[in-house]
Amino acid sequence: MTRRTARVAVGAVAAAAAIGAGTLLLGGGDPDAPAERKGDLPPATTGITRTDLVQSKTVDGHLDYARRRTVKSPVEGTVTKAAEEGRTVRLGQRLYERDARPVILMYGQTPAFRAMKVGDRGPDVLQLERNLRDLGFGSGLYVDTRYDRGTEAAVKSWQKSLGIETADGTVGKGDVVFQPGAVRVVAADAALADQIGPEKTVLTVASTEPVVRAQLDQNDVALTSRGTKVEVTLPSGRTVGGKVAGTVRPEASEGAGGSSQEGITVEVTPDGPRSALASEDSKATASVRFISESRRNVLTVPVEAVVALRGEHGGYGLQIVQGRTSRMVRVTTGMTADGRIEVSGGGITEGMKVGVAER
Repeated sequence: MTRRTARVAVGAVAAAAAIGAGTLLLGGGDPDAPAERKGDLPPATTGITRTDLVQSKTVDGHLDYARRRTVKSPVEGTVTKAAEEGRTVRLGQRLYERDARPVILMYGQTPAFRAMKVGDRGPDVLQLERNLRDLGFGSGLYVDTRYDRGTEAAVKSWQKSLGIETADGTVGKGDVVFQPGAVRVVAADAALADQIGPEKTVLTVASTEPVVRAQLDQNDVALTSRGTKVEVTLPSGRTVGGKVAGTVRPEASEGAGGSSQEGITVEVTPDGPRSALASEDSKATASVRFISESRRNVLTVPVEAVVALRGEHGGYGLQIVQGRTSRMVRVTTGMTADGRIEVSGGGITEGMKVGVAER
C-alpha cells in the first residue's frame, strides 16, 4: 500500500469513527480559531505520543535453500545409485549413478546439452576444460573452446580417477551436470532401480545458501519486491533481520511447504553468517514479518481521536483538552499502524490530551 493510499484509507476510518461519536466531536465553526469552549468535553481523553510506526504483515515460513531446480537425465537408463538427500555435492563429486556410470557435478552456467569429443567447439567445452584444470587434470591442457587431443587426454585421466573402465576420452551426454556452484540435494526423486529419462526428474537440488520461504497473498505483491526488509523469528525463538531475495515459481516451490498456486512464494535471505542457521530445526515453523513502511519518531494518536471536520475547508482535526476547556486544532494525517495514526500541525506537541470518540 502506498502512503497516499494509506492516508485515504485512514481518513475514511477516522471519519467513520468521528461520525459514530456524534456531532460533539465534529464541532462547528472554524477549527483554526483559538476560542476555547467550556463544558463541551469528550467522553474520554488520551495523550499525544512520539513513537515509531511500522506497517507490517506476519506470516508463517520455513527454512530452506535458495534457487531450487530439478535435474533430469538427457538419456534413458536405470538408477544404479540414487542421490543422497541432504548431501552437499561439490565440484567433481557424484550426484547419482546411471547404468553403473557416475553422473558428476561440474561448475558452469551453460547446460550440458550434448556429448563432447575431439573436434567439438563451444562454451560447454570451455566449461569442461576449466573444471578439469580445477580438478587437477590440467597438465598439457590449453583452456579454450576447442576439444582437442589435450582435452581428450585430460578427460581420460579424469575418467580413470572415477573408476570408469571405458575411459575413452569422450564425455557422454548426461555424464556431467553443470550447475553454478556447489549444490545441496533437496530430494532424491528417483529411487534405486528406477527408469529415468528426459521427462523424469532424478533429483532436486538447491544452492547451499540458506533462505526462509514464506507465502503471501496475491494482493500482497508490494511486499515481494527485492530488498524489502523482514524480521524472521526462527524456530529457536531467535529473531534476525533479512531481505526479500525474490519470488519462486510454483513448480519450484512444490514439496517445500506446499504449492504456491494460491499465493506468492517469497524467498528471504537472513542476515548474518550461514552457520547461524545450521542448528535450527528445518522442519519447524518460522515467523516472517514483512515491513512495508515505517515512520520514525513521529507524533501519533489513536485513530479514534481524529475528527472529520465539517465546513468549507474540511480535513481532519484533534480536540485538544486542557482542564475543563477544549479547542479544535486542524492536523495533517500520515501513515497508520496498529491502531495509531501519525499527526502533524501547528499547536500540537507530545503529551497533550486529546478527545477520543466512544467505540
